[in-house]
Amino acid sequence: MTPTDAFPSQLTLAPAARAEGVVALPGSKSISNRTLLLAALARGTTTLTGLLESDDTRVMLNALRALGIAWRDLGDSAYEVPGAGGPFPVKHADLDLGLSGLSLRTLVAALAFSGGRYRADGVPRMRERPIADLVDALRPLGADIRYELADGFPPVAIGPGHPAAAPVRIRGDVSSQFLTGLLQALPLLRADVTVGIAGELISRPYVEITLDLMRRFGVDVARDGCASFRVPAGPGYASPGTLAVEGDASGASYFLAAGALGGGPVRVTGVGRASIQGDVAFADELARRGADVRFGSDWIEARAGSALRGGTIDCVAIPDAAMTLAIVALFAAGPTTLTGIGSWRVKETDRIAAMAAELRKVGAAVDEGPDWLRVTPPARFVPATIATYDDHRMAMCFALVALAGVPVTIDDPGCVRKTFPGYFAALRSVTA
Repeated sequence: MTPTDAFPSQLTLAPAARAEGVVALPGSKSISNRTLLLAALARGTTTLTGLLESDDTRVMLNALRALGIAWRDLGDSAYEVPGAGGPFPVKHADLDLGLSGLSLRTLVAALAFSGGRYRADGVPRMRERPIADLVDALRPLGADIRYELADGFPPVAIGPGHPAAAPVRIRGDVSSQFLTGLLQALPLLRADVTVGIAGELISRPYVEITLDLMRRFGVDVARDGCASFRVPAGPGYASPGTLAVEGDASGASYFLAAGALGGGPVRVTGVGRASIQGDVAFADELARRGADVRFGSDWIEARAGSALRGGTIDCVAIPDAAMTLAIVALFAAGPTTLTGIGSWRVKETDRIAAMAAELRKVGAAVDEGPDWLRVTPPARFVPATIATYDDHRMAMCFALVALAGVPVTIDDPGCVRKTFPGYFAALRSVTA
């Protein structure tokens, strides 16, 4: 993976009058890290093309290397991953997983069934992100997992345990990553296991990505809607040979919003109507707000349409792209209320509190609740310096405020390395 350019401590974006152009999206983080882990556990060698080049994938690649997976960088975002054909071959490892929640949660589950002694930790914010629901689901299956500091949070120590099949239940209303981690690890048991869901399953499209990718690696999960999932007994994962990673639909949201706010058209390539990523639904929501949105097999395009409308938007299926909707709300005629965003509280930062604070800086009136945010557009936009809270999506969202015709300064712009190191260059390419 090539190193990214250095970032300044602050980046000031000049007022932009228009957005127009084409952006080739980097690979999807959700698909990249899921496929890296599945390829590592599978029989045979998998070639992944279009893999995301970012901090989050680097975290996963480093962890897999430490666990005995001798992947090769083929260049041009392609990687060759020789699978272990089951549990990881290295039986002792201390893993630093940074701020990658998906990496930590999926690896902890797989390590629980790998017959070794491991430790998983991350940056200070990771130690504030819950993992108890996943651990509580793994323990009835014989997992030996111990919290080293605060109960329910990393770091965790993982022992060999005594893995055995049993029906389990897992909460679905905090993070879909818990269910993803559990489902991806269960084929290591080579047994029939049913997982019941307690409460509402949020972020369902991310679970659909997990199921789709498991199927491509030879494990077809049966289901009863979103109430339960059955992972069948079998030989585990098998390499599909070559798998192409789609462009990042969450990253697409910023450029589609730029097209709607800045006249457009702005086209993103690498993702289209047939994408397996739920965040393509952002484009439909943008159209409902009044934008002119068009789709192709491998592209989506947005431009200004009618005046943007406010209203209430249920965001439970698109929590990441919903942050971009909060910025679009600044330009709408009337207030916008985003609901179903309780998962924002346990992301890279408390995104509800962070978004409310920074939206107020640019002149908006904002109300917030446990799982909702109401944004009333500013009477006039105010130039502001935006705190990013070590959260890549805060930086990417608020860069769009420059399309209001005011300068905006982004603190710690380098946080975009997590998923989209080239973001600001791509944005400049369509707003210069």
